Amino acid sequence: MITLIMQLIKKLEIKSRKKIIEFLNKQPVGRVASIDRNGYPQIIPMNFVYLAADDTMSGMNNKVSRDAVYMHSHRSGEKLDNIRINHKVGFEVDQHICFLPSYYFHPCDASQADTLYISVVVKGRAELIEDCEEKAFALNMLMQKYQNRDRYQELNPLMPSVREVAVIRISPHEIHGKYKIGQQWAPAYRLKIAKAIVNREQKYRAKKILNIMGIEILSDGNLKIIEEPLM
Repeated sequence: MITLIMQLIKKLEIKSRKKIIEFLNKQPVGRVASIDRNGYPQIIPMNFVYLAADDTMSGMNNKVSRDAVYMHSHRSGEKLDNIRINHKVGFEVDQHICFLPSYYFHPCDASQADTLYISVVVKGRAELIEDCEEKAFALNMLMQKYQNRDRYQELNPLMPSVREVAVIRISPHEIHGKYKIGQQWAPAYRLKIAKAIVNREQKYRAKKILNIMGIEILSDGNLKIIEEPLM
C-alpha cells in the first residue's frame, strides 16, 4: 500500500493520486537516488515510466499487482551495485514553471522572490527485474511513452536485447507531491501576478505558464481565469 504523505502545507499538497501519475508520465526525466557502499547518496537522471497497478497487471498474468516506476539501464554500473546492496531508494521528478522576481511582490525586498513549480517525491524499494516477460512489458511501456508506437517493432521476451538490458522496478512505499501554480492566491491576486508574467515573459512562454495556472489570454489582451489550478 502506498502512503500519501500529509505533512506538507495543505494548499501546496497534490491531493489527487491521478494528478500525480499524470504529471509523472508527462515528464521526460526523473532522478533516482541510491546509497553507495560508503553511505553517500548517488543521484542519476533517468528516463522512466510510472505505471499504476491496473496498467501493470494488464497482459502480465497478474505478476505485477502494485504501482511501479520502471527504468532501463546498462547491465553494469554503480547505481545497480548500490541497489543490490540496499534496495531502499528515492525517486524525484519536478517541473520548473516560472521564476517570479521579487518586484512582483515588493518594490525592493529581494527575499520576496518566488518560483512556480510542480514536484513529486517517491520513496520505495528498487529491484532488478530478471523475468523477461515483465522486462519486455516495461520496455514497451517506456517506448510507448517516449516514441508513442511510432516506427518500431514491439519488444518480446525472446529477443536478445530484452535479456541483455537491465530493467529497474521501483515499488513505491511513500509518495507525495507539492505544487505552486497560483492555487494559493485569491483570484484577483492571481490575475495580478499573471499580468506581471505576461509583461516580463515572451508571449508564447507566458501563454504556456498561464495555461498551467488556469488562465487564458483573451484576444483583446485581457486575462480570464478559466479553471482553478487544483491538483
